Amino acid sequence: MGDVDSPAYVPGHGLLKGRTAVITAAAGAGIGGATARRFLEEGARVLISDAHARRLKEYEGELAAEFEGAVDSLPCDVTDESQVRALFDTAVEAHGRLDIVVNNAGLGGTSTLVDMTDEQWSRVLDVTLNGTFRCVRAALRAFRDSGSGGVVVNNASVVGWRAQAGQAHYAAAKAGVMALTRSAAIEAAEYGVRVNAVSPSLAMHPHLVKVTTPELLAELTAREAFGRYAEPWEVANVIVFLASGYSSYMTGEVVSVSNQHP
Repeated sequence: MGDVDSPAYVPGHGLLKGRTAVITAAAGAGIGGATARRFLEEGARVLISDAHARRLKEYEGELAAEFEGAVDSLPCDVTDESQVRALFDTAVEAHGRLDIVVNNAGLGGTSTLVDMTDEQWSRVLDVTLNGTFRCVRAALRAFRDSGSGGVVVNNASVVGWRAQAGQAHYAAAKAGVMALTRSAAIEAAEYGVRVNAVSPSLAMHPHLVKVTTPELLAELTAREAFGRYAEPWEVANVIVFLASGYSSYMTGEVVSVSNQHP
């Protein structure tokens, strides 16, 4: 391993060989795109989705150049139930089975409560919490019907635990994802399905830079034990663990990928 300033990228070890996965919000940048690449490196077949069709197709092409025949894409807006159903139906029809679902779709924003509009609140909740609910529901229905078990990994956030000004809508949504994960895990156990979540803190990607001030990024970075932000692939490594047999007895857990668990 490298030092904390230069983390070493860990090569694949076939942990997900022969398994089929659906990953939402995976159009290249950020945790979803990193997870798709890590899954492919671990031997999985991957159906990536995103609401941004052009960026999604471009990233599919980039991955397909390295992992020919192992990656497909389908645009999906997780606020649209018909698109969510089509995504999961496509995964099962194309590969005959579904083993892993990673629910990464989320939407942030910054606004104080006194200035927040109903539309701002509702939009963040609909993408981040309701979208996760729709995808968890679709996943559990597919796993129940197949009778072969499966794994769901949701993307939460340390903001679901800690207080942060201007993030009430996002914090409420991510706290909801944590609660949904725990409840879904209890219901899914009878189908042989595990449901867990990762809770990242600061994972750097281009979109985050666009919507966050340099001052806030510096403040958030200073809170981290290593004095730096996480690389998206470092969060993806934990998702690989939760999707693999190494976590076979874990369900209903929210795993902090930082030092900021309360």
